[in-house]
Amino acid sequence: MAGMNLVLTLIGVAILLIAQSSWLFIDARKHSRYPWFWGIWGLIQCPMPLIFYFLIVRVDWSQFRNAKGK
Repeated sequence: MAGMNLVLTLIGVAILLIAQSSWLFIDARKHSRYPWFWGIWGLIQCPMPLIFYFLIVRVDWSQFRNAKGK
């Protein structure tokens, strides 16, 4: 019974990592932002690549710089 739970957990983690990696690769390619880097990093761990991707690529930091200068 414990072996079956381990197998199901590993399958779930593999699906999660592949889905995350695929989304990061496709979205980074749309934004021309190192798609292979984000895709490979997304395969290695979760959820740090998603957090950093949103902070680095998806957030428009120029609006914060302009608001700070006003």
